[in-house]
Amino acid sequence: MEIRIGMVNVARELTFEVNDDDAEQLKTDLESAFESKTTMLWVSDRDGRNVGLAVDRLAYIEFGAPGDRRIGFATD
Repeated sequence: MEIRIGMVNVARELTFEVNDDDAEQLKTDLESAFESKTTMLWVSDRDGRNVGLAVDRLAYIEFGAPGDRRIGFATD
């Protein structure tokens, strides 16, 4: 699933893909991070890279369509 995250005062959004099962876990992790005032949340994308999110700087989070529906010259 494609995840798009907008940060406060940053013109470019952060885009990465996670497995569909991990998307639901990411939603609950984000909600608990907001409630517990956590400053940093680390997320692993589908390729194994770690992405650090400053929780207090998040503007929006968009959960998109599954990433397996690509058309064109996708390389996976």
